[in-house]
Amino acid sequence: MTIEDVQNRPDSRNIPINKVGIKDIRHPFVFVDKEGHQQATVGTFQMSVNLPHHQKGTHMSRFIALLNEDCKELSMQAFPSLLENMTELLEAETGYITAEFLYFVNKSAPVTGVNSLLDYQVKIDGQWSKSGSKVNVKLVIPVTSLCPCSKKISDYGAHNQRSHITVDAVTTGDIFVEDIIQLVEKQASSELYSLLKRPDEKFVTERAYDNPKFVEDVVRDIANALNSDERILSYVLEAENFESIHNHSAYAVIENNKTTNTGA
Repeated sequence: MTIEDVQNRPDSRNIPINKVGIKDIRHPFVFVDKEGHQQATVGTFQMSVNLPHHQKGTHMSRFIALLNEDCKELSMQAFPSLLENMTELLEAETGYITAEFLYFVNKSAPVTGVNSLLDYQVKIDGQWSKSGSKVNVKLVIPVTSLCPCSKKISDYGAHNQRSHITVDAVTTGDIFVEDIIQLVEKQASSELYSLLKRPDEKFVTERAYDNPKFVEDVVRDIANALNSDERILSYVLEAENFESIHNHSAYAVIENNKTTNTGA
């Protein structure tokens, strides 16, 4: 018995659909880092394609099939190929994939060298068509900032805060998640670690004290570093300080499209 493929029926309403697909599907995969190391994780995916005006529906099951067959391993560099494969499988002109997941870095404490894993939120967002591909990467990177004003006016230390730095960047495809993390952490008062012994705690506390920065300082210093990296084509950079002496956050944003602007 032949079962009709209803999705392939013609549609008379003459209205194209920009994006149609699936969202909020969780799928395990192995993320490959800069050194070629593999890290098992679980991503939340959104996958869609365009639908021409004359076609009734898309083939939803093919998105799931692609995840199970072609998304066992993923990297920043392999993302455009996944996009292309999906778009061709769905017989579309334009395809879109978003993958959100946690990425862990094994960090060594600065004095004792004790190792621990620190987690970072990663979102890779891509678009593919025959004219080319575009991949965005969005990272949330936790750091420490210490208030210069508090240090200046206080006799006994200074207040500090944990900060979230969010970088949403369009790249050339040659950059890795670790590169952006390291770029950001170098500009903070101090980077974070999951595990610190007493000598390490002393070191990071004093390092932050010797390197005080307002939220404005942090966001400008990171912007300078992003502007100097030719692999970053454009970005939206956000810094949020979760204040330790206030019940609100300090916040700053810098946007720069380096392909059209000469500065941030």
